Parts: sequence; structure tokens; C-alpha cells
Amino acid sequence: MCLRASFIPLALAFAASGLFAQPKVVAVSIDGVVHPITVEIVNHAIEQAQSEHAAILLIRLNTPGGLLDATRQIIQQVSASPVPVVTYVTPSGGRAAPAGFFLLEAGDVAAMSPGTNAGAASPVLLTGEMDQVMRSKVENDAAALLRSMTSRRGRNSQVAETAVREAKAFTEKEMLDQHLIELIASDQQQLFQQLDGREITRWDGHKQVLHTSGATVVEAQRTLRERLMAAIADPNIGFILLVVGALGIYVEFSSPGLIFPGIAGAILLLLGLSSLSILPINWVGVALLVLSVSLFVLEAKFTSHGILGLGGTLSMILGALLLINGPPEVRIHLITALAVAIPFAAITMFLVSIVIRARRNKVVTGAGGMIGEIGVSRTALEPEGQVLVRGEYWDAVASANLPAGARVRVTKVAGIKLLVDPV
Repeated sequence: MCLRASFIPLALAFAASGLFAQPKVVAVSIDGVVHPITVEIVNHAIEQAQSEHAAILLIRLNTPGGLLDATRQIIQQVSASPVPVVTYVTPSGGRAAPAGFFLLEAGDVAAMSPGTNAGAASPVLLTGEMDQVMRSKVENDAAALLRSMTSRRGRNSQVAETAVREAKAFTEKEMLDQHLIELIASDQQQLFQQLDGREITRWDGHKQVLHTSGATVVEAQRTLRERLMAAIADPNIGFILLVVGALGIYVEFSSPGLIFPGIAGAILLLLGLSSLSILPINWVGVALLVLSVSLFVLEAKFTSHGILGLGGTLSMILGALLLINGPPEVRIHLITALAVAIPFAAITMFLVSIVIRARRNKVVTGAGGMIGEIGVSRTALEPEGQVLVRGEYWDAVASANLPAGARVRVTKVAGIKLLVDPV
């Protein structure tokens, strides 16, 4: 009886510690272009939030947009998340542009910081301009997705749809007034205070009360691959890595044995290819980049007065601009293309010209280096005798009899004898 009584306070202590345990929030940031790596990052964040029994998953948004397919996948993950998801545009000055607007509306609770904006969610065709029929199809598809989300979340689907059809953008105050978000919070702690005790309706329809007061924030853990790919996922960085890597490999082939340029170039080239591989590639852009390298080589080999080099530079710039099939925010910027193509063109043509000029130079070593050398006969050549060439005595055979001290030119090396002509 005494033993049983002693366990009662212990059990009550454990129950109290569980009841008053500080809530946990797992947070993940989407602060760049939305692409397939973003899908992986969000998926792992949801898994971590579930395994750690987090009160909510906080998705911080500050994105210029991204790929619609990747955005749809994230929306599917958020909708199926067993942990409530709060989407939060932050910090002040941040935005949730095209793809970000869809992600903002996907959350169980949508919030924004003061001084942020969202919207302008009109989809952009991957390549070129859309005709009226195609634009109508793409807009209807995107608008239907947005209506489905906002109506399910109890938000204003009619106003939300104008962000797609009319490319409207809204401040955080306009978003709140028009029932597109639930909260405005200046920081995370204020957000958690406003969320605490709030009843939400999950995607499957069941009700849930949030407990977030005084919550501790745990950043979502990223795998090594996610950290690496997120760092180089910007197509501008990928293009720079690709070009610098190609240049390093070329230097290694031009000067075998340096080793470092070849190793560094191969690593950078592979990183660049990995960076660009997560984005849709336009093969016309690839062909233009290959053509540019070919033109640089031809410029160094043939006298074109810079026309081939200019064509190679223009081809590289156009190839960079057309390399990525995607909306403007995921394409390579013009300034990046210019900053990479012009120095690459100059360096490549310079290196190629050095190699070709070296191959055209007269051979100065070995038997081939003796051809054309001028010497002096040390004995009479009748027609055989001995000559002094480059400070060395050689047995020689002349094409005509010559006296000692005559100047001769080497025409051929035959074993250990030189064939010479009079000068």
C-alpha cells in the first residue's frame, strides 16, 4: 500500500510535465526560387515536424516565384501534412510573388509581416509568348487551383483569383482586409501569441486548437545534398560554375600536368551541371553554347578579323539567356550572361591562339630542330667531311664539294649524319 502511494506523486509529476511541456515549432525557409529541391526541403521539414511532435510547421516565405510544377507538389505536401502548417511572409520588405502567393494560401493559417506584399500570380509560359488560347488555358488551370485552396481555407477566392487573372498584388493590410490571410505579425513570437488557442479547420475538415504560446523554434534539418543544391540552385550561379569549370578543363588540356585546373574544373563543371539539371533545359540554348565554343576555337585558327570571336560571344550570351525553360525569375540574367561570356571569350581565344602559335613555331629540339640550321665545315667536304653546327661536331655529306670553312645549311638528318647544302 505504501509502495503504491509512493508512485502516485511520481505519476502526477510526469503527467504535469507532459501537460505543461513547452510547445515546439519546426521552421523552414523558402527564400529563393521555388524548384524541385524546395519540394524535397519542405517534405523533409514536414517529416521532422511529425517525428518531433511539433505544434505547427512554420514555412517562412520570401520568394520571387518559381516553377508551377514544384509549387503544386509543395501544395500537395502541405495539404496532406499531419502537422498544422502556418505560412508566413517575412521579413519586412519580403514578398510572396507568383509561386509564393500559392504557397501562402496553402497554409492552414496564412500570415504576413508588416511591409510585405503578395500576389501578381499570373503564370508565365516556359518559352516565348502565349497566344490567347494558351493563356486562357494556363490561367484557368491556375485560377482553379487557387479557388480550391482559398475556398477550402475559408478565404476570399474571388479576390484571390484576381492575382492570377489580373496579376494584382496586395500589401499585408489589403490581404488581411480582403480575407486572404488571417494574421499580421511583426515577428515570430507575436505570431505564436496570436496563434495560441486559435481553432483551425484542417484540409480534411477536422478541427484543431493550436498551442503555440512561448514555443521554441527548431530549424528544419537539411541533408548535405539539400544544403549543397540549395546553395547553387540559382541558374546564374550554375551557369558561372559551368563556364569556369569548362575553362579549367581546357587549361588542363592546353598545359598537361598542371593537374589543379583540371581537377577544379571538373568539380565546378559537375556542380554547374547538377545545379542546372534541377531546372528544365532548353536544348536550343545548349546548342548555342556548344556553337560558341566552336567559334572561339575557329577564331584562333583562322584569320577572321574578330568576326568568329564576336559570333562566339553573341552565341554564348544567347545560349545563356535561352538555356533555362522557365519564367523570368528562374532564367539566367542578361548581366550574368554578359559578365561571363565576354571574359570567357577573351580568355579562351587568347589560350587557343597561344596553343596554335606554339604548334606553328619551328621545332628547336631533337633531330627536327637541326633542319635549317647554319654551320661551318671544319674539313673539306668531298662530299663527306665534318661540320660544326650549334657548337657540335657532326659527320656530314654535302650536295657539292666544299672547302674547309665554308658555310652550310642542314637539309636533313640521316641517322648520325647531316645532309648539307652550301649557303
